[in-house]
Amino acid sequence: MKILVINSGSSSIKYQLFDLARRVVLASGLVERIGESAGRVRHTVVATGAEQVLNRPIVDHRDGLRRMADLLLAANSGVIATPGEIAAIGHRVVHGGEQFSQPTVITEAVKATIRDLSPFAPLHNPANLQGIDVAEEIFPEATQVAVFDTAFHQTMPAMAYRYAVPNDLYAKHGIRVYGFHGTSHWYVSKRAAAYLDASAESLNLITAHLGNGASITAVQGGMSVDTSMGFSPLDGLIMGTRSGDLDPAVVFYLSERLGMSLADIDKLLNKQSGLLGLTGANDLRDIEARAQHGDNAAQLALEMYAYRIRKYIGAYMAALGRVDALVFTAGVGENSVTVRRMVCEPLSYLGIVLDEALNRAGGSGMVTAIHSAESRVQILIIPTNEELEIAEQTAALLTAGTVS
Repeated sequence: MKILVINSGSSSIKYQLFDLARRVVLASGLVERIGESAGRVRHTVVATGAEQVLNRPIVDHRDGLRRMADLLLAANSGVIATPGEIAAIGHRVVHGGEQFSQPTVITEAVKATIRDLSPFAPLHNPANLQGIDVAEEIFPEATQVAVFDTAFHQTMPAMAYRYAVPNDLYAKHGIRVYGFHGTSHWYVSKRAAAYLDASAESLNLITAHLGNGASITAVQGGMSVDTSMGFSPLDGLIMGTRSGDLDPAVVFYLSERLGMSLADIDKLLNKQSGLLGLTGANDLRDIEARAQHGDNAAQLALEMYAYRIRKYIGAYMAALGRVDALVFTAGVGENSVTVRRMVCEPLSYLGIVLDEALNRAGGSGMVTAIHSAESRVQILIIPTNEELEIAEQTAALLTAGTVS
């Protein structure tokens, strides 16, 4: 069964083609700078390692997806001979609201709902829809499936997802915690259960997805019960360019005292804050290097970054009662020895005890345990694979007989 996974963003398209029967990636690629004067398509055939790079303008998403299809079908790629070989296409869709808690076969009604939810994710849902529309044209025989970033968090109880604002704002306008990175949190939760040789239903986990965007989730019995991102991906942890948790009164102050427009404030908090606002850089590797050379701003940013993560871990330990494992994933979580140390070392009194030698050796691309023998909570590094999770969820719909 060949499954194509498409992540259609506002100006880029990421894709991977899976052969799930053999559980391998056949090809992957990235179409970027869509709509700009200088576009680029990078396509890799995994079996041979052969890479093609096309530097040329990409007019729109239709143009980008057609370039992708041409490369998948190219005579020298050896990936697919006809579009009909692809059984299904799994689309990453950022926001599914309360309407979608599972992967869903895409119909006109589903597309209309995704469109209706666009105000909740204005940079993402419209681009996701474009990818769906064009994929339907190029691969008419394939079943199109939507996998939602918010879906995993639909199991949160009302006490966790509701805000203390007038009820009508929730009932009529959907103002509540939705959470994001759900596909990643669900994937690493399942990998943790397999590694620990336990059922997901028997475990309590804290999963920390730490990348340029970052979130942390309390997972009880295989279900999300709380998460740091809220109504939007701006909430929660300090991120590459996003502020994370912030007193809402700061917005009023910026508007009333500094005369900033709402658009300017939105840009400030989403694109000019976080690590970038604190240090002038949003790549944590650069910030770590600067801190090692005595840069005080970089050192403070690292301390703030780790402190915010620790606060959420403490809160979620209180919410869960028992925690079997703390999971680090995504670019920073998988690769930063420093962040893992700064997060875990002050938490030894809570039973989270790091083995520094294992920590330094971690990040090998495999599931790795980095806790000491006396740690009551296991500490794991688990590489995330959202594309594989989307492919597997898509295939599950087909094999379950949900699709005719």
